[in-house]
Amino acid sequence: MRICELREKEVINICDCKRLGCVMDVDIDVCTGQVTALIVPGPGRLCGLLGKEFEYVIPWRCIRQMGPDIILVEVSEEDVRR
Repeated sequence: MRICELREKEVINICDCKRLGCVMDVDIDVCTGQVTALIVPGPGRLCGLLGKEFEYVIPWRCIRQMGPDIILVEVSEEDVRR
């Protein structure tokens, strides 16, 4: 799977069934070449006019399943905010 294909998938937290958003970027370990985390933009401030307040950094180990359209993760929302 390519990174551009990940960007088209929605991330859903199975703990609270909340839609976190679409993948914006990935964190890669340059020594091993492995993806270590997915980065999803958080909700916007003031209707999205002032940018994003935070972003979700979801560790790779928290991904439970990847489908053709969605990625299911199991994380507490407070633990992944950055």
